[in-house]
Amino acid sequence: MRVPDALPTIIPVKTRRIWKDLARIVSTIFNPFLTALALFVILAHTQTTDTLDFWWLIFLSTFFTSLGPMLYVFWLYGSDQISDLDMSVRLERESVFGAFVIFYLLGTAVLWILHAPTLLVAAMASYTLSTVVVQYITRYWKISTHALGITAPLVALTILYGREPLPFLVLIPLVCWARVYLKAHTVAQVVAGAVLGTFAVVFFFKLFHVGSL
Repeated sequence: MRVPDALPTIIPVKTRRIWKDLARIVSTIFNPFLTALALFVILAHTQTTDTLDFWWLIFLSTFFTSLGPMLYVFWLYGSDQISDLDMSVRLERESVFGAFVIFYLLGTAVLWILHAPTLLVAAMASYTLSTVVVQYITRYWKISTHALGITAPLVALTILYGREPLPFLVLIPLVCWARVYLKAHTVAQVVAGAVLGTFAVVFFFKLFHVGSL
């Protein structure tokens, strides 16, 4: 007769699990590597009319921002040099981000030397600056790269396209919520990541005189 009384204690547990699963899905989909890849695909599309140039620019930009760093992280995880793919341990993140700085610096230099469109050079340079700052901050504090990774592309697209990308800005608080809910970061750490992403993009877009398309 008292079986129904147990239901209220089961439902909240299931509800919490659903929210946690949702937060994990959001964190996975909007991983910094994937958001950078999506951004450079869009930027390459806007700057080319030839199919071969399009794929060449995508390869150059995404190798240094997404594919190369992502494969490096998988190798570190596979060889037990980091505890998980999110690099949850702050001390592990510092050396990894040092390698990321090299990737982004090389990417910026390669795009510059090959006279790639200014827009792509500016975007790559903004990622380089962000990664340098993150690598330094990580020595003392665990700033959120997920927050940075979703904010930087959306700020860039808003500068380029004006009001069209505005509905997608809701992804910024969504990703920040996911990281805080999973206890991967504090509110201050996700806010700091979002602010850094915004500053880096705005700074280099102004430096390279990048405006709306």
